[in-house]
Amino acid sequence: MAYCARLFWAGLLLLPVRAVGGEAAVVAASAPLETSVTIYRAPDDRFGAAATDARNPPRWLQGYALISEVRDIDLPAGPAVIRFPGVAAGMLAESVIVSGLPTGVREKNLDALALSPRHLYAGWFGRPVTLRRQDPATGKTREERAVIRSAPDGGAIVETDHGFEAMTCGPFSDSIAYPGVPEGLFASPTLSIATDAPAPAHVRVRLAYLAWDYDWRADYVLKLAPDLRHATLSAWVTLASADVTSFPHTMAAVVAGKPHFSETRDRRDDDGDLTYQCFPRATPSPPIVAPPPPVIAMAVPAPMARAEIMVTAMRKAVVAEAEDLGDLKLYRLPLPTMVAARGQKQVALFEPRPIAVEVLHTAALDALIGQGPARLMVRTRNRKAEGLGLALPGGRVRVLLDRGAGALVVGEGALDDRALGDRVDIGTAQTPHVTVRQIVTHRRKDGRMMAVTVSNANPFAIRFEGTFRQTPSAAIRDSSAPLGLQDGHRVWALAVPARGRVTLHYRLTDD
Repeated sequence: MAYCARLFWAGLLLLPVRAVGGEAAVVAASAPLETSVTIYRAPDDRFGAAATDARNPPRWLQGYALISEVRDIDLPAGPAVIRFPGVAAGMLAESVIVSGLPTGVREKNLDALALSPRHLYAGWFGRPVTLRRQDPATGKTREERAVIRSAPDGGAIVETDHGFEAMTCGPFSDSIAYPGVPEGLFASPTLSIATDAPAPAHVRVRLAYLAWDYDWRADYVLKLAPDLRHATLSAWVTLASADVTSFPHTMAAVVAGKPHFSETRDRRDDDGDLTYQCFPRATPSPPIVAPPPPVIAMAVPAPMARAEIMVTAMRKAVVAEAEDLGDLKLYRLPLPTMVAARGQKQVALFEPRPIAVEVLHTAALDALIGQGPARLMVRTRNRKAEGLGLALPGGRVRVLLDRGAGALVVGEGALDDRALGDRVDIGTAQTPHVTVRQIVTHRRKDGRMMAVTVSNANPFAIRFEGTFRQTPSAAIRDSSAPLGLQDGHRVWALAVPARGRVTLHYRLTDD
């Protein structure tokens, strides 16, 4: 029996030794070897208008991005914490998928508390720092020991040998020099995952995750020919990011359609800036000079300015390639590009192409009582016969009229997502030369007798369409002219002669 016991313990000595209860090794993944960013438009902003408002850039974007990265890792044996620096700060950690590890992932954490003046100040709360005070009159600077005694919101309170003081509220310009970086702060957002490998290995993994604070939009320019039957259509896609992480040399794509998003995220309450505020004083004080940036043990990269627009100029436009994504459409950029932190980037959706169009005037008759101008509308079909024949994501459309040496702005309209074969209607500006007047001629027990008159002051004939989108078809009776049907609604379509007028009579029931 004793001999068997000795054989048992000798066998245990031959097994690989694993640390029990020891701390996990911390390893860092390499920089991304490959990156792709696919941006989904904000669900409540069908044109992505908020994404590219340079005059009033939003603090947060409502769209999402699917980000995929390929990285190398030297994985040790045993428990380890792998850090992926440089991920998106808006990462949804629960969406992270890591493939290529020899074992599974035990825990995932997003360490998004980035290094910034605000977080440095908060991290050194109750700890000693060096207070630097510069006299604006002489330019001399002196240093003294201080302890931070307040949170980074409101007034910055420090305790010095003279007692408690509010920074920059005296005659000096104050700044803080920190002896180091508090634990938990990172130079860039970092994903940490816990794993346990049976043996050391050099592995290549793919990291995929969702992140918010992205958006995109499509913009079209339609240049009408003088004959008003032909036009040139060009389109641009603008990628927008309000995240603090940049993705250089990445393969980018956008998704058109209306995917359902039910995820809501807490918004960041700051941009990492630290603002010193003073308490009200009974006596006037010298003007406060903005303090210099804090001195720390490592440099803090300055974020890019908001809404910085980057347009790539090339001899041949970079054109997006359309692909099917179920019921949605994916537009993939064929060349690597830059998705910049807090920036924008424009690329061509397709090269300018000649198309056939029809220019007509329209008015919503069920919303008109009295007189008003008609609206100019440009119509085409999304077919190859008209010069299109490709999926069109919804976006704003600027309509111009070619005048030889220059172009005249006609107006701005919009189009929704259009599939192949769809009718494309682009409503633009109102025109004072075509007016529509609708009145009630008399009332009867079975309804109201209506009269609609279209007047054309142009020296040429025009095409007019009056629509009844809110009125049930059965409620329109006894019309003096035949009415068509378009998208399930009644339509009065006709040609109005030059400097002429045409009147429609009909009975509108109260059913």
